[in-house]
Amino acid sequence: MLLHDMKVFRRFVLYRKEDECGVSGTGLIAEGVQFSTGKCALAWLSDVPSVEIYDNVDEIIRIHGHHGKTEIRWIDEG
Repeated sequence: MLLHDMKVFRRFVLYRKEDECGVSGTGLIAEGVQFSTGKCALAWLSDVPSVEIYDNVDEIIRIHGHHGKTEIRWIDEG
């Protein structure tokens, strides 16, 4: 079993400046964690909460970034 450096385990939030679709709103819209493998879990803070798994942070931004209108704000430094 490969042990990963726990310093790479990081928490973040997804912050949306402008809601293009009118679905998730603005401000803090999701909480997330990046595991030491690079994979991420994202928990949406909405009327219909859900949890999604992504291969990496870049994938989250590519899908939910809305051309810079949504950003990842790290809670833990990496």
